Amino acid sequence: MADIRASVLIPVKNGGAFLGDVLQAVLAQQAPWPFEVIVVDSGSSDGSVELARGYGVRVEVIPPAEFGHGRTRNLLASMASGEFLVFITQDARPAGPHWLAHMVQGCDSEPGVAGAFGPHRAHPEARHVTHCELNQHFAGFGDKLSVVRLEDRTRFAEDPGYRQWLHFFSSNNACIRRSVWEKLPLPDVAFAEDQTWALRAIEAGYAKAFVPDAVVYHSHDFGVWETLQRNFDEARSFNLYFGYRIQASSMRALRSAVHLAKRDLAWLREGGLSGWRLFKNAGYMACIELARVVGQYLGTRHDRLPAWLLGSVSRDEKLQRAGTA
Repeated sequence: MADIRASVLIPVKNGGAFLGDVLQAVLAQQAPWPFEVIVVDSGSSDGSVELARGYGVRVEVIPPAEFGHGRTRNLLASMASGEFLVFITQDARPAGPHWLAHMVQGCDSEPGVAGAFGPHRAHPEARHVTHCELNQHFAGFGDKLSVVRLEDRTRFAEDPGYRQWLHFFSSNNACIRRSVWEKLPLPDVAFAEDQTWALRAIEAGYAKAFVPDAVVYHSHDFGVWETLQRNFDEARSFNLYFGYRIQASSMRALRSAVHLAKRDLAWLREGGLSGWRLFKNAGYMACIELARVVGQYLGTRHDRLPAWLLGSVSRDEKLQRAGTA
């Protein structure tokens, strides 16, 4: 049997029925070389282990307390045989049969590429605004295979937007060259292990590839409270690991909420909503955007918050405590 070229690595905890869709789409990949699929489950109680084993993939189980976003992915990588380590999540379904081949091709497009990532598209049933937001975000990386590296250190030091564009990376849909991972494993951080790794890779002189044809369906329509929690986690991690202050003042946060609510209103109009439906959906999205910036504001000021508030506002910590992360 030829050497395995790629290993698809999936951390799982209570993946539900959608995990079956993801595994089915992964196993249906058409690639000109062999690949393997490995799952590490950290304490599912919904039959995810049995479901994954039913698809014939390798499944290893760890205690919930041993889970960590970077730690568990490093464990998966240590079990893999492939030259390319392809990371997806239990709720990220490849959009077509050539997703894996495109991803590996992008990661292997130049010897200096440490990792590659592909776009997320919203699930068909997702909110219209979610579709628009994901499309807009990933359009910023272009519509052709691209390779970027740190070429302007002065701009990198002074321009947060440039820095964020260079280190954006998503382990929901990404590939890391094994030889690089052996020197630069994913960091054991509470959140944003993917972007923290990418920042270190870029600073170390490696390049990063964007592969627009390696698409997965992955989106969340969070409610108001979940949106606040999610953005708290992200803003806190960005402050801790990157030094960013996403919402440094309450006035700036309020202006951001108004801007985002107007943007959503325009998207809803473009989507054909009018009258009462437009009023109702725009009002709800205004609440979502307010929750987003409040979460970012609290996350930016995490070091000033009381312990009881920190423990309740972090969605990631809550999920890990409940065993669903």
